[in-house]
Amino acid sequence: MKTNKTSEDDSFLFQVEILVHAPTNGVAMERLLHALNAGEFADFRIQSGIQLGARIEQELSQTPLPEPPPADDLDSRIRGYINSNKLIRVNVNRGKGVKMSMPCRVVNYDPDKELLTLYHVDEKRVYSIRLNEVDDFVDG
Repeated sequence: MKTNKTSEDDSFLFQVEILVHAPTNGVAMERLLHALNAGEFADFRIQSGIQLGARIEQELSQTPLPEPPPADDLDSRIRGYINSNKLIRVNVNRGKGVKMSMPCRVVNYDPDKELLTLYHVDEKRVYSIRLNEVDDFVDG
């Protein structure tokens, strides 16, 4: 047991551990709180030993998580290019008649923004291209 003088008004702070016999943690907590409230203490704080909600945690851990929706074929194909770091050719239609055929590697893919980041191996440049600008992926 520790004791520390905390202020000039003759108050003392004690740190104690209390063992309460009870059939459940909730009943033990109720008995402890009743005793502490009846003791007319200026203040108290319970820092550990509270096990309320353990059954809820157990139920949540046993509940299977919903499976993510299956990725479409294009998404998995693009992810495969990224993981394998494979050299591919991407045919791009930039609009207004501007077409490009780039030997490149897919660096990144953002499915939310439908944005591809491609590294052009001949020009040694990085391009960001919207997915709707891609005409075809040619892997050789």
